Amino acid sequence: MEYKILIKLYVPQIEQSFEMYIPVNRTISQVKVLLNNVINDITVGIYPIKDNITLVNRRENTIYEDALVIRDTSIKNGSELVMY
Repeated sequence: MEYKILIKLYVPQIEQSFEMYIPVNRTISQVKVLLNNVINDITVGIYPIKDNITLVNRRENTIYEDALVIRDTSIKNGSELVMY
């Protein structure tokens, strides 16, 4: 069983994309906090820590609800997500 999947994350606020692994056994809410912190660290604070983040599948235009577990969503290896 795979425990992490590789995604491509686009952050329009800073006009940058990142490839990263996310855990499949976490909720969308937990992954949003993780992504928020990682992007803040990678950009050395250019991307601010935000309280209200929306995670959207770039190809399907699906907005993911916070309570969903990653493995129960359409997010798979190679998925392209947008973080607003």
